[in-house]
Amino acid sequence: MIDRRQALQGAAALAASLGLPAAAQAGKRKPNVIIVLCDDLGYGDIGVFGSTMIKTPNLDRMAREGAKLTTFYASANICTPSRAGIMTGRYPIRTGLAYQVIQANDTNGLPLSEITIAEALKPDYATALIGKWHLGHVAPYWPPTKHGFDYFFGLPYSHDMKPLNLYTSGPGVEFTKEDVDFPHLTHRFFDRGFKFIEDNAARPFFLMLTLTAPHVPLNPNPDEHMHSQAGAYGDVVQEVDTNVGLLLAKLKKLGIDKDTLVIVTSDNGPWFQGSAGGMRERKGGASFDGGYRVPMIARQPGRIPAGIVNPGIAMNIDFLPTVMAWTGHPLPATDIDGMDITPMLTKRNAPSPHDQLILFNNEQVVGIRTDRWKLAARAYYRTIDFPMSIYSNLLFDLKADPAESYDVSSVHPDVLADMTARFEKAKALFEPMGTHPPPPKVGGK
Repeated sequence: MIDRRQALQGAAALAASLGLPAAAQAGKRKPNVIIVLCDDLGYGDIGVFGSTMIKTPNLDRMAREGAKLTTFYASANICTPSRAGIMTGRYPIRTGLAYQVIQANDTNGLPLSEITIAEALKPDYATALIGKWHLGHVAPYWPPTKHGFDYFFGLPYSHDMKPLNLYTSGPGVEFTKEDVDFPHLTHRFFDRGFKFIEDNAARPFFLMLTLTAPHVPLNPNPDEHMHSQAGAYGDVVQEVDTNVGLLLAKLKKLGIDKDTLVIVTSDNGPWFQGSAGGMRERKGGASFDGGYRVPMIARQPGRIPAGIVNPGIAMNIDFLPTVMAWTGHPLPATDIDGMDITPMLTKRNAPSPHDQLILFNNEQVVGIRTDRWKLAARAYYRTIDFPMSIYSNLLFDLKADPAESYDVSSVHPDVLADMTARFEKAKALFEPMGTHPPPPKVGGK
């Protein structure tokens, strides 16, 4: 395993020898980066992604002024592994966190050997994570300041887990905790984010706002009075939208609007409520898109042209390599699965850099997605792991059938053969990295 410090030192040396890209040359401010990560927000819960019952005027405006990726995947169908993918640019199975979500009594976490976006931006960026962590809440993985973040204010894991407190840590700040005011959590997270932005407006900064909304329990802010047609779920989504509007206004007021890349997305598909946008399955469902496809909007005036709509495939593991390219930093010297999707955000009709994306359920490969095709190889019914191969793996033409309703393997045997070969190759590469036994099977396969 590559030592993290050696990797970062090697990357810095490479940058010095090659010279930094134009975006980071002397005399030009390096861009700030803000990632707003919603929790369990569905693909169809934003107006520009099809919502009619939830009003999201600020997110809709953000999309009109920037880029919208319409075929964007989370790297897992549940929380912890997806967040590991975002942080590291690697399929979560490489980090040891692909299996289930970290529970309150668990002692595992994101290894210190992993290089996060925050670490890779050091030393010239101020960094903060405000919101939900869920990547380990005991030593040595906790708090997030162990992973390159200068400042942390937030929760150790999901807000439906107990015991639960809000924690603060950072330079000159004693590690403290306080009780959780659930209805005002979203407001408090954004408010702390605004303070971090104000304090670091004169230098490059990286901020991750990792919200709890709209994950259950739903606790609408009584001060907002949203009264969404979608009930409490819609209220908390609309509160997120309101605060995104305040965030964009804050950047403009500080004069750093054009210097700041803002990304809004979700860690996985919707759970008990929310819209999967007509796609099959939901959070936790294996193979099918409803658990993995999420909204993704990016905005930086002057660098991202207004009105970009890109249907190419991409995934949240692309954030690390994209942020590195965006800010003029070299990639960490480790195995990165994500790719730089800068052209998809800045050029109309730019193709995806991915030939394929691999979908996992826990530590098993369950699907392969290419630009047009999708191989779905496992399904789950209640507690039973149900391999499709008992009958046949399912092949979907997602250009014609985005709801994954009809298996077309009999019509396209050549495509099925190619996708099956990709699937078997991915299994052979990644599944030996797993550390947990597979779930019970039916049919003996």
